[in-house]
Amino acid sequence: MQRWRGLEDIPEDWGRSVVTIGSYDGVHRGHQLLIGRAVARARELGVPSVVVTFDPHPSEVVRPGSHPPLLAPHHRRAELMAELGVDAVLILPFTAEFSKLSPADFVVKVLVDKLHAKVVVEGPNFRFGHRAAGTVASLAELGETYDYAVEVVDLFERGTAGGGEPFSSTLIRRLVAEGDMTGAMEILGRPHRVEGVVVRGAQRGRELGYPTANVETLPHTAIPADGVYAGWLEVDGESMPAAISVGTNPQFDGTERTVEAYAIDREGLDLYGLHVAVDFLAYLRGQKKFATIDALLEGIADDVKRARVLIDAHESARARREER
Repeated sequence: MQRWRGLEDIPEDWGRSVVTIGSYDGVHRGHQLLIGRAVARARELGVPSVVVTFDPHPSEVVRPGSHPPLLAPHHRRAELMAELGVDAVLILPFTAEFSKLSPADFVVKVLVDKLHAKVVVEGPNFRFGHRAAGTVASLAELGETYDYAVEVVDLFERGTAGGGEPFSSTLIRRLVAEGDMTGAMEILGRPHRVEGVVVRGAQRGRELGYPTANVETLPHTAIPADGVYAGWLEVDGESMPAAISVGTNPQFDGTERTVEAYAIDREGLDLYGLHVAVDFLAYLRGQKKFATIDALLEGIADDVKRARVLIDAHESARARREER
């Protein structure tokens, strides 16, 4: 898959393509539906598929200080898009000048002059151009002038028949902030992931017999609510069952919020300086201060036991699904 940062990176001889545009933070199941449709149409037409996204998030430029928590950094989004069969990802630097492009200028500058769009696939609520003045209807009207078609794909709804909310990154951020990792996973189609470099902490976990990877998360990361979770610690492509702690470590009167992962049944890991990923499966309990260190150790042992059971059950269920 090709990755371009800015319009100038697009090859001069780039031909017609099928395009979809959006922030696509998280590449959740609704996004997967849109991107999958774009990839399918591209293959039907014998042209490449392109996903156009932005950096930084447009809200940070339009309303400074309002950058939303991110569900996935751009390199992770690109990996997920590649798995969906996307041929190219274009990351457009979103600047104050770029934000002032009218809908028509955006279409000409990006879709017509550079990507030579043949089909544009979007959700029903897609907005673009200065002050988000462009709609799916105006995108289609411009398509009549500039020779591209527009296809609209409805997003999945969460919940039972007769109710629910459309799948959205905003909804996932709320669920993550509440610690509802089951709900977040339902929409994402996979566990929520937090990434970063392992740094040295107070090393109390090591002293207690439960060494943890203290992850310095990437800027604007959507971090789950304080608590203890079951999940995985991924290092160099290897995914290890883990018990994960998020919070300020009230046992030792901590003040700095951290994400720490204990790789279950693994010894001798030296992870300092490595970029790792932490995947959250399920919430176990809230943060608490135990009366004694012995009580703390009993609590941690119980956390690890419960995490192991949940992870084993999840992986067994996944294996059964794959066998079908």
